Amino acid sequence: MSVDVIDRVRAFARTELVDRQAYLDSFADAPLPLYRRFHEAGLANWWLPAEEGGTGLGLEDSVDVVSELSYGDAGAAFTLFISVLGTSMVSLYGSAGLHARYLKPMIDGGTFCATVGSEQAAGSELAKITTTAVRSGDDLVINGDKYFSTNADFADFLVVIARSTDNPSGVAAVVVPRDTPGVRIVKRWEMNGLRSSATYQVSFENCRVPADHALRGPGLRVLEVGLNASRILIATTAVGVARRIRDHCMDYANTKTLRDAPLTGNAVFAAKLGQMEMQIEVMRTQCRSAAREFDAILSRPDAADEFLRRGTLKSALAAKMFCGQTGWQIASVGSELFGGLGYTHDDAIGKLVRDMRYVAIVEGGDDVLRDLVFSRYVVPVSKRT
Repeated sequence: MSVDVIDRVRAFARTELVDRQAYLDSFADAPLPLYRRFHEAGLANWWLPAEEGGTGLGLEDSVDVVSELSYGDAGAAFTLFISVLGTSMVSLYGSAGLHARYLKPMIDGGTFCATVGSEQAAGSELAKITTTAVRSGDDLVINGDKYFSTNADFADFLVVIARSTDNPSGVAAVVVPRDTPGVRIVKRWEMNGLRSSATYQVSFENCRVPADHALRGPGLRVLEVGLNASRILIATTAVGVARRIRDHCMDYANTKTLRDAPLTGNAVFAAKLGQMEMQIEVMRTQCRSAAREFDAILSRPDAADEFLRRGTLKSALAAKMFCGQTGWQIASVGSELFGGLGYTHDDAIGKLVRDMRYVAIVEGGDDVLRDLVFSRYVVPVSKRT
C-alpha cells in the first residue's frame, strides 16, 4: 500500500508541480484546483485512520510522501500535509461525534483543517494567549485575534487554542466550523517562500459553538501532541527541497564548464555534492526515526494518554532543528554554486533557497526549540536545582 501511494505521489509531483515554478511561486490565489486533482487521484489526507475510511498511512511512510511533494513544491506540500496537526488532535482527543462530523468529510472531499494558536503579543509563549472560549449555556463563545494560520480561509474547520475556565488546565482546544458566524479572515500574509500555500490572520468575534466541540485534555498539551506530527513533516520538506537542489546543481554542472571541462569533473564541485548527499541521507534517516517513534505510540491502545504523558517528543524537535539547519547549509551551498545567477529570480535556485528557510522558522524557531530541548530533556533528573 505505502509503495503504491508514494509512487502515485511522485508521479503527481512530477506532472503537476516540478515544471510550474512561475505559477507556484507567485502570490496568486491558493491553487485549489491543483489540490482537488490531488484528491481525485485518491491521495488527499493520506494519513487519516483506516477506521474512519482513510488510507491510514503511517507517519514514517508519510516522510517519503512529503519528500516527493516538496521536491515538486514545498508550498504545495505544506498545504497538503499541515492538516495533520489538527486532525491528529481531533482523532486522539475528539468524541466519536466530532470524528464523524469533521474527519469523515475530509476523507470524502479531500478538504482541509487549520490550527489557530499563535497571537501577535504572545508569540511563542502560548501560555500567554488572550483568545477566550467562555461557557454560555450549552455553548462556548470564542473571542480573540490569531496571527498565523495556514489554510484557514478554505478549511472545513479550525482547531482554536483559547483560554477557558471550563478546562482544568485553563486552556482548551476547540473545534470551530469555518462557516461559524463571527469567524473573519483579516488578511492573507505574503510570505517570502512557500508562496503557493496560504497563511492568514484570523479574528473571532462572539463565535458560538457547542461545548462538546472542546477536545479532551489540557489544550496546550493537546497542541504539543499534534505538533509532533507536523514538525516531523515540516522537517521532511527540507529533504525534498534539498534533493531538488542537488539535482538542479547536477543539471547545471552538466552544461557549465570550468577551465574548458564540465563542472561535474571538478573536484571541489564533487566534494560539495558528496557532502550534500550525505546530509540528505542523514536528514531522511532522522525524520523516519522520529516518525517511527510517533507511529509506535499511536499504535498503542492507550495512545492518547501516552501522548499526553510524554508531550513534545525529543526526536521530533531534533528532526525539525537538524533539518532546518542542515537544509539551510545545503541551500546556501547550492546557491553559491550558481554564482551571481544564484542571487537572481531568473533561476529556480532562488525559489528553493526561500522555500528552505521556513523549516527553521515555523512551529517554533530554532531558539524556541533549543529551549524546549533544554527544559524538557537536559535539565530534568529531578530538575537539577
